Amino acid sequence: MQPDSAAARAQTAPVQGPQATHEDPNQFALLRQRRFAPFFWTQFSGAANDNLFKFALTVMVTYQLSVSWLPSEMAGLVIGAVFILPFVLFSATSGQLADKYDKKRLIRFLKRLEIGIMVLAAWGFFNANVPVLLVCVFLMGLQSTVFGPVKFAYMPQVLSERELTGGNGMVEMGTFVAILLGNVAGGLIIAVPEIGAHHVGFACVGMAILGRIAAEYIPTVPSTDPGLTINWNPFTETWRNLKLAHENIVVFRSLLGISWMWFFGAVFLSQFPSLAKDVLHGNEQVASLLLVVFSVGIGIGSLLCEVLSRRHVEIGLVPLGAIGMSVFSIDLYFASRSLPPAEMMGVSAFLAYSAHWRVMLDLGLLSLFAGLYSVPMYALIQMRSQPTHRARIIAANNILNALFMIASSLLAGALLAAGFTVPQIFLFTGIANAIVAFYIFMLVPEYMLRFVAWMSSRFVYRFKVQGDENLPAQGAAILACNHVSFVDAVLLMAASPRPIYFVMDHRIFRVPVLGWLFRLAKAIPIAPYKEDPATYEAAFERAAQVLREGDLLAIFPEGGITKDGQLQEFKGGIMKIIERARAEGIEAPVIPMALTNLWGSYFSRIEKGGAMVRPFRRGMFSRVGLNVGHPVAPAEVQPTLLREKVRTLLAA
Repeated sequence: MQPDSAAARAQTAPVQGPQATHEDPNQFALLRQRRFAPFFWTQFSGAANDNLFKFALTVMVTYQLSVSWLPSEMAGLVIGAVFILPFVLFSATSGQLADKYDKKRLIRFLKRLEIGIMVLAAWGFFNANVPVLLVCVFLMGLQSTVFGPVKFAYMPQVLSERELTGGNGMVEMGTFVAILLGNVAGGLIIAVPEIGAHHVGFACVGMAILGRIAAEYIPTVPSTDPGLTINWNPFTETWRNLKLAHENIVVFRSLLGISWMWFFGAVFLSQFPSLAKDVLHGNEQVASLLLVVFSVGIGIGSLLCEVLSRRHVEIGLVPLGAIGMSVFSIDLYFASRSLPPAEMMGVSAFLAYSAHWRVMLDLGLLSLFAGLYSVPMYALIQMRSQPTHRARIIAANNILNALFMIASSLLAGALLAAGFTVPQIFLFTGIANAIVAFYIFMLVPEYMLRFVAWMSSRFVYRFKVQGDENLPAQGAAILACNHVSFVDAVLLMAASPRPIYFVMDHRIFRVPVLGWLFRLAKAIPIAPYKEDPATYEAAFERAAQVLREGDLLAIFPEGGITKDGQLQEFKGGIMKIIERARAEGIEAPVIPMALTNLWGSYFSRIEKGGAMVRPFRRGMFSRVGLNVGHPVAPAEVQPTLLREKVRTLLAA
C-alpha cells in the first residue's frame, strides 16, 4: 500500500479546512487511502479484540467455571468495572502522551503491548486462571485508555474539515461493528467443548498481531506539543485537564453532551439481558439479537451524518439526534410494557410476534439517532480544540465518559431496587434525555441555531451551496452578501460549519420568532448614526471584537432588504469595519456571497406586498442557492468593486 500525495502531506503538516485538496465522493473512499485505512483497521481490530476477550471471559466465568470469590451473576459487572477503571485513573496521563509524542510511534507501541497482554491472557485461558485474566482485563483497559486520545487527536491532523464528519462516522460505525463481531465471536469460540478457551487465546493473540501489522502502515503524524512536560500525578493532571477543557465553553459543554450519550447508551446496553429475559421472554439469542439491532442502528446513524451534513461538521444534527433518542426510548416503554406472559422463546419464535418488531424498530431508531447525536459532537470537539492540547481535551472527555457510565450503572441499580421495571427505566431515561438535551442546547445556543438553519435549508427550501470551499476553516473573515429576505442569515448559517456573527438592521429584532432567533445568535444590531448614535458605535466596536477573536463576521452591505429584487447600492459601513480592523493589525479577507432565487419566496418582499403573508406562494421546497466567491484582500476592497463581484455571483 503506497501513500498518495495527500497522505504524504499529512505526514508533515495537519490538513485543515478548505485548503485541503481531497475531493473524495464519500467517506468510504477514505478506506482506500493510507492516511486513514491503516488507522481504521488498527482501531477496528483493537475494539474487536477487547470485546472478544471480555465476552469470552464473562461466559467462561458465568457458565464454565465455579469461582467462589466471583459469583457468576457478578462476573459481567466486575469485568466491566475492572476494564473501565484505567479510564478514570490514567486518561489524563494518556492525553499528555498523545500530545507530546508522534502518534504513529505511540500506536505501534500500544499494539506491541497488546500482543504481550494477549499472550499472557492466552496463558490464563489455557490454565483457567481467573486472577491472571482479570489482570489482563485491567491492562487492556489501560491500553485502550492510552489509545483513545491518540485516536481522536489523529483524525483532525490527517482529515480536512469536509472529511472530519465522515471520518468520525466511519470510526464510530467500525467501532460498534467490531464490538458486535467481538462479542459474537467470543461467545461462539468459548462455547466449543473442551478446547474453546484455548481457541480464544489463539484468536486474541492473532487479532493483536493483525492490529500491529495494520499499525505499521499508518503515516507519520508529528507531535503537536513536543516540549510538553509530563505530569505523572493522575489526580492533579485530571483536574488540570478538566480546567483546560473548560477554557473553551462550547467544547466543554460538548464534552458533557457526549458523556451524557454514553450514560444514555450504557443504560440500554446494561439492561438488554433483563429486557430479553424478563420483558420479551426471549433466551440468550434474543439478547444477542437486540445487541445486533442496537449496533447496526448506531452504525447507520454514524454513516448518515456525512450525507445529512453535506460533508461539513454539522452540529445541527445533534438536536435532531436528541429528539429521536427521546421519542423512541419513550415509545420503547409503550411497546414493551404490556406484552403478555409467554414461555421462553428463541429468535424464530420471537420474530413471529408482530409486537416484537415494534420493540426492535424502537431500539434500532433510538440507536440510529444516537449516532446522529454523537458523531457531530466528536467532530466539533476535534475542530474547535487547540491542536497543541487536543489529545488532553479528548482525555478529559474519556474521564467524564467513564464517570457518567459509572453513574448510569448506579442509577439503573437504584431504580431497579426501588421497584422500577425495565420499561419504566427506559421511559425515565427518555424523559431525562429530553430535559438534559434542552438544558445543553440553551447553554450552547449554537446547537439550536444550527438545527434551525439545517431544517430550514432542507425542509423549507432546497438549498444548494456553490464555492463553499472559499469559506475559511479558521481565522477572521468578513462575509459580504446581498440581502433578499428575513431568513438570509439563517441560510448563511446553514452554509458555514463555523459560527457567524451578523451585523443586522436593528428593526429585524422586532420581528416575532426571527428576532428571538437572532438575539440567540448574538447578532449585532446596527442603526443609522442620526437615529441612534450609541447603537451605531456599539455595532462597530462589537464587529471589531469578533474579528479580533478570529471569528466570521457577516454584513449585508445594502443596509436593508431589497424591495424590488434588485441588488442595491453598497453603503460604506463595510469600509469602516475593514479600516478599524486593519488599524488593529487584523487583515481579514472579505468573502463576496450571493443568495440566488430567493426573491418572491415567503420570507422576502414582493413588488406589490410585504413579506410573510402567503406561506405557499412559491410552493413547498422551492430551490434557492448561495454562490460563494474568492476572498478579496482587505486593501483591495471598495463598495463598488465588492458590489460588482456580488452581481457577478448572482449571474453565475
